[in-house]
Amino acid sequence: MSNNAIPTLDAVVTPSNTPAASDRVSQKPQSSTKGSRTLFTRRTQSLLGVQVLSTGSYLPDNVVTNEDLQDRLNFDPEWIKQRTGIEARRHVTDPEIATSDLCVEAATRAIREAKVDPQQIDLVIVGTLTPDYQMPSTACLVQEKLGLDAPAFDVSAACSGFMYAMVTAAQFVATGNSKTALVIGADLLSRISDPSDQRTFPLFGDGAGAALLTKGSPHQGLICYQMGSDGSGVEQLYIPHGGSKHRVDEESLISGDHYVRMDGRSVFKWAVRMLTDTIELTLEKSGMSPHDVSLFLLHQANIRIINAAMEQLGVPPEKVFNNVEKYGNTSGGSIPIVLDEALRDGRIERGDTVLVSGFGSGLTWATGLMRW
Repeated sequence: MSNNAIPTLDAVVTPSNTPAASDRVSQKPQSSTKGSRTLFTRRTQSLLGVQVLSTGSYLPDNVVTNEDLQDRLNFDPEWIKQRTGIEARRHVTDPEIATSDLCVEAATRAIREAKVDPQQIDLVIVGTLTPDYQMPSTACLVQEKLGLDAPAFDVSAACSGFMYAMVTAAQFVATGNSKTALVIGADLLSRISDPSDQRTFPLFGDGAGAALLTKGSPHQGLICYQMGSDGSGVEQLYIPHGGSKHRVDEESLISGDHYVRMDGRSVFKWAVRMLTDTIELTLEKSGMSPHDVSLFLLHQANIRIINAAMEQLGVPPEKVFNNVEKYGNTSGGSIPIVLDEALRDGRIERGDTVLVSGFGSGLTWATGLMRW
């Protein structure tokens, strides 16, 4: 396979071709050029008095390695690893299993870890781009399967979905409108990825992660967070058909427009620039530097995106926890899965300062500096 076979992953962003930090944050939006904007605003918020009580995650048993993709689809395994850092991913094989089932498994583990009565849970929010149905929400299905007495709804922000859901749930908890909130990020991307598309199929996997949020000490929670969106970049990463604009019909099934479509080169450049900007802004508003952060947990999309951004910020590799090599990009499941693994690996202790950032389709992003 030639290096041109998967052009979406072939871009490299280095400090030499990226604007200086001061230029990036102050740059005005360029409305005429899609995807060229940096952060629209320097607005940030704080949300303290909230803690993550426990986490849980679930990955399907079926491991699909790069070598498996070579045998089945003639993909070059070493090329995938070099360009993405991904060596394997998990795929659901049972056609009866849906996103809600992954959510329930992850949530059950988080509930068990917290040793709480499920009847104490009074809010359920699920971040997903692969709901079981267009209606009802996947969260409602999770609520029923777990036997909870709680309102439930979905948040649609793709790879930023868990962060959007967590910030939303934290506001309920901080204001006293929820005592124990269940937040889940989950996606079953093998169902919406085109097996014939060498540009996207190797990237994605299936998985779910969950967290229970409750009241914390006045110093716990989101010291600072920043959220944003740029809908002008919609066509950089989207599913063309399947919504109200274009329903799935015979033509879309033939063209494959019911699958994920991505302009990988543009997304790569945008992600590195945005990730650097939003982390810099969040730290600046907190009066902190990368040195003050105990651990960085970033959306596991591509190791080259993470490494490029961390290099620009001067963050040493030992302060970044990654698992993209094992699971690929699980979208909404990405951050809660890596968070759960970091906790189980002993990388996070009470009192630590953890920076978490999600970014993806929308285009959307959300970064939070958390005092654990």
